[in-house]
Amino acid sequence: MIFITAKFLVRPESVDAWPEITREFTEATRAEEGCLWFDWSRSLDDPTEFVLVEAFRDGDAGAAHVGSQHFKDAQEHLPPHLVETPRIVSLEAPGTDWSRLGELAVD
Repeated sequence: MIFITAKFLVRPESVDAWPEITREFTEATRAEEGCLWFDWSRSLDDPTEFVLVEAFRDGDAGAAHVGSQHFKDAQEHLPPHLVETPRIVSLEAPGTDWSRLGELAVD
């Protein structure tokens, strides 16, 4: 799978609306055949930082995502709400789902 984590620093005036600003993009991405997950979180330390954790079945699914119309729309629609270019970690990992964190096993 292609595993991606991106950090978005959102302008203070857009922070409260960020879930709605990204809703259409998020829903369209989650509906893609090769999308495994596409989940937003908000930093506990910086209320203007949102973290996107996403995964795609393989490189072809990732390429389809980047080539989609909703991705192109997001390229135009999202930057005016951002403080800076998002930071990203992208890598290829084995599997298609989350593994269990054995060090914190729950019986």
